[in-house]
Amino acid sequence: MATTKDKVDVVTIGVGWTGGIIAAELSKAGYNVVGLERGEDRSTEDFQMMHDEYRYDLRHGLMQDTSKETITFRNNLDELALPMRQQGSFLLGSGVGGAGVHWNGQTWRFLPYDLEIKSMTEEKYGNKLGDEYTLQDWGITYDELEPYFYQFEQVAGISGEDNPKGAPRNNDYPTPPMKSTPILDLFKEATKNMGLHPFQMPSGNLSENYENPDGETIAQCQYCGFCERFGCEYGAKSSPNVTVIPTAKKTGNFELRTHSNVVEIIQEGGKATGVRYVDVLSGEEFIQPADVVVLTSYVLNNTRLLLQSNIGQPYNPETGEGVIGKNYCYQILPGAAGFFEEKKFNTFMGAGSLGATVDDYNGDNFDHSDLDFIHGGSISITQTGRRPIASNVTPSGTPSWGAEFKKNAIKYHNRTLNVTSQGASMPHRNNYMDLDPTYKDYYGNPLLRLTYDFTEQDRKLHEYITQVCAEIMGEMGADIIEEAEMSEHYDIVPYQTTHNTGGVIMGADSQTSAVNNYLQMWDSESLFVVGASAFAHNGGYNPTGTVGALAYRAAEGIQKYLENGGGQLVKSKSKSRLT
Repeated sequence: MATTKDKVDVVTIGVGWTGGIIAAELSKAGYNVVGLERGEDRSTEDFQMMHDEYRYDLRHGLMQDTSKETITFRNNLDELALPMRQQGSFLLGSGVGGAGVHWNGQTWRFLPYDLEIKSMTEEKYGNKLGDEYTLQDWGITYDELEPYFYQFEQVAGISGEDNPKGAPRNNDYPTPPMKSTPILDLFKEATKNMGLHPFQMPSGNLSENYENPDGETIAQCQYCGFCERFGCEYGAKSSPNVTVIPTAKKTGNFELRTHSNVVEIIQEGGKATGVRYVDVLSGEEFIQPADVVVLTSYVLNNTRLLLQSNIGQPYNPETGEGVIGKNYCYQILPGAAGFFEEKKFNTFMGAGSLGATVDDYNGDNFDHSDLDFIHGGSISITQTGRRPIASNVTPSGTPSWGAEFKKNAIKYHNRTLNVTSQGASMPHRNNYMDLDPTYKDYYGNPLLRLTYDFTEQDRKLHEYITQVCAEIMGEMGADIIEEAEMSEHYDIVPYQTTHNTGGVIMGADSQTSAVNNYLQMWDSESLFVVGASAFAHNGGYNPTGTVGALAYRAAEGIQKYLENGGGQLVKSKSKSRLT
């Protein structure tokens, strides 16, 4: 028998970047907010012994326990999906701060082309990809979203400089770019020689001490090289734990409840009225009523909880009907490795966002008229810190063990560089998420099933951008150049990126999208679903900056909804499907 708590104005399901932003903005406005987080609480003090590569990098100490909750995976509809029993292609975070604790800090704005990709592509090239690709606009323009991008950057203190090929800015970055290094300078010189436009990567590892508009302090980066998969013991990596969560707590209107796993969103009369959750320590069940429910979990969990709660119409790849689970996208990783015989580099020191980038081959910044793919990707060199256990890069043909392996691993440890791209991912009708009919989690609920494989669009983009990366590496003077290869099928192992998107996509039409441009559900007006689950496709960047912008817009929308006493904030082009 579940115990019912006192009703609050807002409850969030997850307390990472999105849940923290919602909590901070609504609690500052005077609303009572409860944040439910299934993991433990964490702060800078908990990261003092974080430089344990084996525990946190290889054994994924900050990640979700796949023995209790995971996903099942298959490449296509004809295969049997099986559970992922180890952290593989992507890393699912757990605990207060979520992925914002262990991210690298690379903070981008998606391009204007991204937000109106279907309209802009068809206007210039026609229906270039065909009907199998479920491309659509996001229901918002870049100009509408621009102020929210800057709001996130101000709160996070992002360090950066102007991107000559990027989205236009109305303000400078809050802090100057990070230090450049001989590695980054080599990349910048080479790309300038090729007529490209390099710049310093925008960074959540701050170049200087910074106080944000809410009075929270973020420290200067120490360039220790332990960012990705680690929490920052200096408080120098922008994270929810040092920014929005402390702000929410200071208001006195926010209550954080850890070890609280939400298993159902309660829906009555077309509205979400609260959530049912389990205390994972005691096993007790609770119901938390609220005027507004905000789903602020990870992409996969956002989709799963809606399907599990029977809210919205599940996507059917055979008919094309439905929206929940639709347009799952990942990313591809074109690139080239360069091995140098004489030059040596200090690859040990670094930071998660210490890098240089060119955007000349991102979005529609280059002509696709004679190409058989659309979009592209940012091309970067990063100096994130080469840690000793997992960094044994050797040229092809080197044995994987023995004397020759040891010799080459030592020789090339500081003589190897990588130029890589984050290639955009376009939605395909056969790439989607639904509930697995067989496997269940620790609590007896169906696991999420992921059906995903690479497409012809992916392969053609990968081949083209990889050649560009190899040309850059050649201009940098590498003696051996090895181009990245793409496997025949996507594999859930090994790790690639954690940039999953889609499943609860946004748009202007309730027939083809799940949420409007405030991330309010068409089918449940008091339910907002915030995160990269709203992306209608995946772009050529890390998603966090765009996630942050959408979260600030959602917070504004929630406040309007509460002030107005309910109602849809945006009118759909089609009539909504009320559940």
